[in-house]
Amino acid sequence: MDNFLLPLMGVFIVIANIIGVITYRKKKSLYSAAFIILLSAVFFGAIGGAIAVFTIRDPFAIFYGMQIGQYLLFNSLIVFIIAILVSAVKKFNSSNL
Repeated sequence: MDNFLLPLMGVFIVIANIIGVITYRKKKSLYSAAFIILLSAVFFGAIGGAIAVFTIRDPFAIFYGMQIGQYLLFNSLIVFIIAILVSAVKKFNSSNL
């Protein structure tokens, strides 16, 4: 079962990041990209949990979806921290000029 669910987790993470990049390119805001990745954590966590429940046929497989959501939450947190750092660097550079 690991041969199916672990690559699926990677696919969900990559898709969430691609959606975040597309959002960043449209809105030019890292904060909105981090928020979209945060929202996709809930969405992909629910989808992953449902797929795991239907595949494994065990009610405790829903925790697989929570694990996907956890990784995407960490991913969103990393993007948010990068957004804060970029904003701080821009503010520092504009105040020095």
